[in-house]
Amino acid sequence: MKKVLLLTENFPPIEGGSGRWFWELYSRIPRDKVVVLTHNVEGGSEFDKRHSLCVIRTPMSSAEWGFKSVTGIKFYWRLVKQVRKIVKQHNIEEIHCGRVIHEGVIAWLIKMLTGIPYLCFVHGEDVETAATSREQSLMVRKVCGASKMLICNSYNSKKLVVNLGFESEEKCEVLHPGVDTTKFVPADPDSVFRDEMEWTNKQVLLTVGRLQQRKGQDYLIQAMPDLLKVYPNLFYAVVGRGECEEALRELIQKLKLENHVKIYIDLNDEDLIRCYQQCDCFILPNRTIGNDIEGFGMVLVEAQACGKPVIAGDSGGTAETMIIGKTGQIIDCSTPSQLVEGLEHVLAEPKFMSSGKQGLKHVKSNLDWQAHVLKALELFKR
Repeated sequence: MKKVLLLTENFPPIEGGSGRWFWELYSRIPRDKVVVLTHNVEGGSEFDKRHSLCVIRTPMSSAEWGFKSVTGIKFYWRLVKQVRKIVKQHNIEEIHCGRVIHEGVIAWLIKMLTGIPYLCFVHGEDVETAATSREQSLMVRKVCGASKMLICNSYNSKKLVVNLGFESEEKCEVLHPGVDTTKFVPADPDSVFRDEMEWTNKQVLLTVGRLQQRKGQDYLIQAMPDLLKVYPNLFYAVVGRGECEEALRELIQKLKLENHVKIYIDLNDEDLIRCYQQCDCFILPNRTIGNDIEGFGMVLVEAQACGKPVIAGDSGGTAETMIIGKTGQIIDCSTPSQLVEGLEHVLAEPKFMSSGKQGLKHVKSNLDWQAHVLKALELFKR
């Protein structure tokens, strides 16, 4: 394997699926083959003390990602100089980009200056968002055209790249994110933990993910009054942080759902896994917001690893995380009323609600991180 520079703004301790994906993958590659350049986020230094991966941190966020503004030009100029220096110091042979924009643009410029090849990861929402801007569309085409490979997190993301005209199908490879099946495991009922979480005698629906519109927590909260008429013991547990937190809390208060919905924002990794293990069913009620979609849905894989049935919205690549009808169900989450209709049907199916063992088997066979790393290494060696 060539020595690579992983260039990504999203990396722990930043929360989110893509950052976790890169950590789980590149931390399992031999240390002498990887250098990571990532965002200098609060808590980064503390995180880096807990591992031996070579991580270099620098400011990697910008208000402008195009070349039409002085801000954008200064941003790229600074990072290109820094990346070029790192390439020389660490004898980098290839660059792996966390996204097409902006990391891919930096690698494209480096390739023009030095000839260093690069590949890009594609998450779905990144290319769809770029397609709404003429300038960014042009940048994406340039980046994709000069890359050696595009690694898409789902077949849905691959389809987007091709349909939007950014690259051919031949250059796109699909690599589904995975899960650590030694950490995310089923567990016996824990009455103490459920009591601490206020889940005692409740049928718990769990969502884990950033508090943002496309994740759909808002519509499920709006659906809860009608769902409670059918399932009076239903409880909706929302785990995550994000820009919609205040709006979601106001919605809970407005609908007088304080005893039926709760948002948890400060759980550690151990308690997060316990949430998966102790809930009754996991749901990601995602929907498409403009050009913002759910590219894959790693949380659905984590829930299945913990032996839980999963439900997701009919949008993006979530269907690729499960065996529909056996380990999970896809429902229409585009409106609160559609959510009510879909959940009333699914939650009433005893066979589905007890299908956790099949989900665990599916994940271990297809989506474990160890198998994922082997697939990735084969792609990297091409």
